Amino acid sequence: MLERGQRSSSRWPKTEDRLAELKRMRAIATLLLVSMTIVFILTTVIKSDQVWILYVRAFAEAAMVGACADWFAVVALFRRPFGLPIPHTAIVPANQQRIGESLGRFITNNFLTWKAISPKLAEIDIAGSVAHWLGDPVNAHKLAAYGAYFLPEIIKKVPRDRLGEFVGSLSRRGVDSIPAALLASRVLETLWAQGQTQALLDSAIEHARTWLASHESFVQQKVMEKSSPWVPKWLDAMLAKRIMTGLLATIEEMRNPNHPWRIELRKAIEKVIEDLANDPALIARGEALKAQWFANPTFLAQIEFLWTSIEESLYSDLPDQVETIAAAFEAALLGLAKWLDEEPALLEMANRRIRLLLLRLILHRRVEIGSYIARVVQTWDTSTLVSKLELQVGKDLQYVRINGTLVGGLVGLSIFAATRWLK
Repeated sequence: MLERGQRSSSRWPKTEDRLAELKRMRAIATLLLVSMTIVFILTTVIKSDQVWILYVRAFAEAAMVGACADWFAVVALFRRPFGLPIPHTAIVPANQQRIGESLGRFITNNFLTWKAISPKLAEIDIAGSVAHWLGDPVNAHKLAAYGAYFLPEIIKKVPRDRLGEFVGSLSRRGVDSIPAALLASRVLETLWAQGQTQALLDSAIEHARTWLASHESFVQQKVMEKSSPWVPKWLDAMLAKRIMTGLLATIEEMRNPNHPWRIELRKAIEKVIEDLANDPALIARGEALKAQWFANPTFLAQIEFLWTSIEESLYSDLPDQVETIAAAFEAALLGLAKWLDEEPALLEMANRRIRLLLLRLILHRRVEIGSYIARVVQTWDTSTLVSKLELQVGKDLQYVRINGTLVGGLVGLSIFAATRWLK
């Protein structure tokens, strides 16, 4: 962020820097005029038979004329030279309204167009910048703290029925936009990748081993119940013991992550994840099941009951849960940033939608923006308008004075030389 700020400040100089540069260039142009005046006076006063003095005087004389003419032209843009009411001077103050209208039309017709804006927006990774900003824990913490602080007041201002309608509509659109099978695939893939399912399987294996070890008599009783009456009891006990030993040994072997059965289970789950994301039949079944749930009155009644409970909690407990809400917001923001960063396709889709939204907003309001610029310029007082314009272009106009001095001198010298040659 610091580097971006440094680049920005280098591209857009401060007002103080612009003013200092303007004064410096103005002093250079004025000193050049003074220098030519001194040279002209010296070459006029000095009595000498040297021919080169005549050429130097001709150059200085023409340079003085060019410098004065260009000084007059530059000053006449912004004010009246020496305060005299000379026609066609103080051009900017006299045409302030027309300048404002022309500037507004110029920006509207040349900058606020699809052809001008679209390529520039395409260069900006808006969603990526937002994701990068949100990915900084400091930024996420500050934004979450602000959100948690203002959320109770916002909710108090919103009528309950409007809030319920908004949340319901937003939730329904969100659910409708995400295929159920794809969502299940992503959730299962996340749990499997983070080791949640493996940990659950390890816990189940441990519980099974513990239960079998503590219920050996139960297993023996079941073996005896299923055995023939003609089989001796000691043989049933031995058989039950062997079954128990075999089961415990098999369960113990399944602790190994590379056990064939666990490998088969992993392959099966990975296939389920892939099928849920890509199999059209499973996707269609998921959508049909989702539609069936939302058409079920019992399910809708449960959703309404759940929202009523949440709503009551919002209005009663929300002010006391600011820290908890802030922590949840922060975790959600960091998760969103990570998700956007890991999903290039999603990032590109977000960029396209943001760019389209900005384009529609700007193009729809382009005339209003141009009119606003014109009104701002027209409402400036004369001194403000002159100072702002002179600050922007005054430095370059001083180069006009310098060039006028030098070019005028060269033209005068050329005319003087040509005249002497013709004589």
